[in-house]
Amino acid sequence: MASRRFLFVEPGAWVRHPGCPEWGPGQVQSVIDDRITVNFEDAGKVLINARVVSLELVDD
Repeated sequence: MASRRFLFVEPGAWVRHPGCPEWGPGQVQSVIDDRITVNFEDAGKVLINARVVSLELVDD
C-alpha cells in the first residue's frame, strides 16, 4: 500500500518532476501503489517510483 504522502496524486492531476524540470508539466495517467504513470509534455509517458521521487503538484 502506498504511503500517505502519495495520496494527493490521482489520475488527471498535473505534476512536475523536481529533478527533471525540462520535462515540463505532466498529467497523471494512473496510480498503482507507489507507481505513478505520468505523461509529460516534453518527455512522454514515464513510470515514476513514488518512494524515490516526490512529484510536485502544478498550480492551476
